[in-house]
Amino acid sequence: MSEKTPTPALVRELGVVDLVLFYLAGGLSVRWIATAAAAGPSTIVIWIFASLCFFLPLAASVLELSSRYPQEGGLYVWTQKAFGDFSGFIAAWTYWMSNLPYFPGVLYFGAGSALFAMGKRGEHLADNGTYYMLFALGWLVIITLLNIVGLKQGKWLNNFCSMGAWMSVVILLCLATIFARRYGTATSFTLPHLIPHVDLKNAIFWSTIFFAFGGCETGSFMGEEIKDARRTIPRALIVSGAVLALSYITGTFALLVALPSSSISGVGGFVSAIQIMCVRLGAGWLVVPVALLIVLNSVGGAASFLSSTSRLPFVAGIDRYLPAAFGRVHPRWRTPWVAIAVYGLAGMLCALLSQAGSTVRSAYNVLISMSIITYFIPFAFLFASMIRLQREPAAEGTIRIPGGKPVVVLLASIGLLTTLLTIILSVIPPEEEPNKPLAVVKVIGSTLFLVGAGIAVFYLSERRKRRALHEAISSDANTRGC
Repeated sequence: MSEKTPTPALVRELGVVDLVLFYLAGGLSVRWIATAAAAGPSTIVIWIFASLCFFLPLAASVLELSSRYPQEGGLYVWTQKAFGDFSGFIAAWTYWMSNLPYFPGVLYFGAGSALFAMGKRGEHLADNGTYYMLFALGWLVIITLLNIVGLKQGKWLNNFCSMGAWMSVVILLCLATIFARRYGTATSFTLPHLIPHVDLKNAIFWSTIFFAFGGCETGSFMGEEIKDARRTIPRALIVSGAVLALSYITGTFALLVALPSSSISGVGGFVSAIQIMCVRLGAGWLVVPVALLIVLNSVGGAASFLSSTSRLPFVAGIDRYLPAAFGRVHPRWRTPWVAIAVYGLAGMLCALLSQAGSTVRSAYNVLISMSIITYFIPFAFLFASMIRLQREPAAEGTIRIPGGKPVVVLLASIGLLTTLLTIILSVIPPEEEPNKPLAVVKVIGSTLFLVGAGIAVFYLSERRKRRALHEAISSDANTRGC
């Protein structure tokens, strides 16, 4: 493993409450509730299965690994310690690259929800690409600048936006309870309806539901900006994890209690469903506040992932696998400002590409294709690292998973198998795809290109570091000779 330069001093700003709200802002997305409900009551069983087979192993792995190694970088550090510098860099590279198309996607969802709050005044903007682009760019600028100035300022955006997640779910549960008492249950929850249909189409859908639970790994990327990270991260994970799993399961159940799945229009259906319920209950005034909460939910998702994921190129810059400027800390604000600024600008570029002309738009579509598999690769590294690092002694004060090594290996193995299965399923094109062989080639080819680019960056950096070391040794020898 290569020599490391000392990590510059960062400010520890995040406490337990801040981190719980951070996890909720980034991990709990109400659009997943509508997507699941639109597929029918059997998705409740899928949520439970996903909780046990992906989220529980992921949360357990992050809990112990962040307690063992609470340094800045999280996933990067864990994979590096388990498998070496190359694996650590590729895990980080695929994670931060695959998340770039997420920013315009989640912010466009928020922009669409904002139109509900505008009412008829916003109808003319529904098909206006410039509106969506400016909405995304504006928020990315705000998020980037707040994080550059410091987590002391940036965390308040995350904390405030977390209300968009949990308050939306609370309002949904209250509305569904009133709705059920007044009109009865709109969906049958008998055993035949709850049993998932096992076929290829549903299996592909299940794999996307699994990764609605992604995000609990992000807090650890800011390990040296968290107060007493070794204890704070596990505590925050336990609280937020319980809220996250219950919100997805009860939220989907509540939506189906009030409305049949045919009335829920997938990803964009949460606000529409709330609107139907409010109108029938004579509470139409509630639609605007809920729409604004969902806007906050979308902004919170972008803010949490940008602030956390930008720490990965920061630690890679410290290790000189990216230009050394990425590892700089601002002398006044004590933040990794170069890494944050570059990652924020990259997110803005993705937002621009998504609304550009046909030629440039195709470039954005390639980015989307790249992110399909590469989003899953870091999780495979994480679970494999959890298994490998069990051979290393844990420092005093490390929080361990109850049951010790056998339980840890079992959980991580389940998570790894789930992740690998999802990677395989993500290659399979949807039924509506007109040219399936081309779609498969596109996904695999773009993934190989992105991973290949990361490999090239790593080895060019290694070559540059060896050359610099050789020059330093030669210079020292010449000095001694004189």
